[in-house]
Amino acid sequence: MRTTQRLDKILSNLGYGSRKEIKEKLKEGAVKVDGVIVRDNAAQVDPQNSEIKIYEETLKYREFIYIMLNKPDGVISATFDKKLKTVIDILPEKYKNFELFPIGRLDIDTEGLLILTNDGQLTHNLLSPKKHVPKKYFALIDGVVTELDVAEFEKGIELDDGYKTMPAELVVIKQGDFFEIELVIHEGKFHQVKRMFEAVGKSVKYLKRIEMGELKLDDKLKLGECRELTDEEIIVLRQVES
Repeated sequence: MRTTQRLDKILSNLGYGSRKEIKEKLKEGAVKVDGVIVRDNAAQVDPQNSEIKIYEETLKYREFIYIMLNKPDGVISATFDKKLKTVIDILPEKYKNFELFPIGRLDIDTEGLLILTNDGQLTHNLLSPKKHVPKKYFALIDGVVTELDVAEFEKGIELDDGYKTMPAELVVIKQGDFFEIELVIHEGKFHQVKRMFEAVGKSVKYLKRIEMGELKLDDKLKLGECRELTDEEIIVLRQVES
């Protein structure tokens, strides 16, 4: 079964500019579909089976794109903000026209793994409260993390609003001025990790998400850097979704 889309939408999804910019390129005669110049931005084209060229460059059509970002401190997990820098603002220019949005959120001062995509159905499924997708964090904790804390986290922690979290897996990695820990949670309440530790009389000094489901943050990505997911990583994401 063949499905068609507006030509300007196809080109926009491939990162070739805004709808307005693409309209100008079409007027210039820069776009060919199956060897024929097309100037109508609303022309219906089958992107899977038609050869589309822009400035004689043959396009490789992708309906969806998936980006792994190592989110830095001071950036918010949003698509637009009048005052604060967003995760979209720090993406390379080649991704700016894909209308990407983050899957879930990290606090402004939390670093680490964030996936951005234009696949709305995947995002909806991953964020469904019924999924309980595990998320692993690394943190520095001010205060002594005890075996009692580990046991309390395993039972679930009552937060300041009376909500009791799902069981969480707390592991102490290293003791020192700050305790280094890893924590796996299965939901995503507002400021959840910080509030869980506050409930047991401690505070989080540094927080970084390192895994989501079976998908791990690429340790080669520096803060603020991103890359597209590999085919294997996309399969891992879809396993979380199913």
